Amino acid sequence: MELYRKVRLACRDGMSERAAARHFGISRESVKKMLSFSVPPGYRRRAEIKRPKLDG
Repeated sequence: MELYRKVRLACRDGMSERAAARHFGISRESVKKMLSFSVPPGYRRRAEIKRPKLDG
């Protein structure tokens, strides 16, 4: 959460996305996602957990 805030502040203050990625050691795609969401979206499971068909 702290990194999220630091990246957003750095980019708001004029640092480019590429420079922020290099400075914080994260991918440019991660920086882009951090800038597109005001708060971290959290973990979302893509598929439902597979349950066994038989309860035996």
